[in-house]
Amino acid sequence: MLTDQQISTIKATIPVLEEHGTTVTTHFYKKMFADHPELLNLFNHVNQETGNQPKALAYSLYQSAVHIEQLEAILPVVKQIAHKHRSIGVQAEHYPIVGEYLLKAMQEILDLNENDPVIEAWGAAYGIIADIFIQVEQEMYEAAAWDDFRPLKVKKKEAESEEIMSFYLGTENDEPLPSFAPGQYISIKAEIPGEKYQHIRQYSLSDAPGRGHYRISVKREKQPEGLVSNYLHDHVEVGDTLLFSAPAGDFTVQETEAPLVLLSGGVGVTPLLSMYKLVRESQPSRPVTFVQAVRNENVHGLAEEIAELKQDDHVRHITVYEEPEKADAGDFQGRLTPDALLSFLPDEEAEYYLCGPELFMQAVYDMLREAGIPAERISYEFFGPTMTLVENA
Repeated sequence: MLTDQQISTIKATIPVLEEHGTTVTTHFYKKMFADHPELLNLFNHVNQETGNQPKALAYSLYQSAVHIEQLEAILPVVKQIAHKHRSIGVQAEHYPIVGEYLLKAMQEILDLNENDPVIEAWGAAYGIIADIFIQVEQEMYEAAAWDDFRPLKVKKKEAESEEIMSFYLGTENDEPLPSFAPGQYISIKAEIPGEKYQHIRQYSLSDAPGRGHYRISVKREKQPEGLVSNYLHDHVEVGDTLLFSAPAGDFTVQETEAPLVLLSGGVGVTPLLSMYKLVRESQPSRPVTFVQAVRNENVHGLAEEIAELKQDDHVRHITVYEEPEKADAGDFQGRLTPDALLSFLPDEEAEYYLCGPELFMQAVYDMLREAGIPAERISYEFFGPTMTLVENA
């Protein structure tokens, strides 16, 4: 337990973390990976290069300082991060390494000695927070459908658009695969020829459970972000075996009676399609509005599959093309506007699920909040390090 003085000291660092947090975490990762390059087999290198991972860690530190007197307030974020940690193989023995280098980074960037009250207080706080993560992750490891990474064979490879390729995965002997919650993802451990380290990426499961396969629908990203996606598109074929960890994630649909609104941007459609299929099967009378925002018809992934599922008056599928090839394509042309979005939404209180690029989700989130939708009715998933959308409304 932290002392009152330690709590006061940590709270006093909130302005410092606002200004220098990302500088501290960037320095932390640089030093840790230099001394422990084996950890590069776990962490996404691209997220280091783009600054997304240091930014996410800085945000977590800031939230920990803000809620230091009630750390249970950050438990939802802890669980989101813990799902990712479990999926990539973070272990309890990694936490002392992280703690050591994080405190060193604070000392060096903030020009503090190791006996400074700030370092002492944060050392104590880190120990408590690390124990929370270790406990939560241990429970997730015990509940996981399988340990570590297991081989799955590519049973089918299918182009969904100019940018998206689906991979149907099964076991070597066609044994049944464990179920999963629609909205969850699996992590692939890619061993790419010519690469020094393994590369782990998360891909949402884009089909419903109980189909006899897992399906991931992968967008080809530009380099360097697209190292793994390009490898999958160009070099992985039917019959190849890949390594995956068990399904993870808590971005899952709640089976309530409230109308369901799914709002996807680009390849963010993948977890939402899995949710959509589940609800259509398990709650056939539940009203559903599915809004897909994509650049144009050529990159509109899984469009035919979704259209085929539309079959009742209380189910609406709306397509928004930002730059359509044909002037009359889709239901709305151009960037989604507040007026257009509101015209698509149900009048009743609904549950909203968002997934897509960060800028898309922030824009849609702002529109929903400005329309009076309570934050607790809006769920979303980042493709990448766990972050939180800004509350602008």
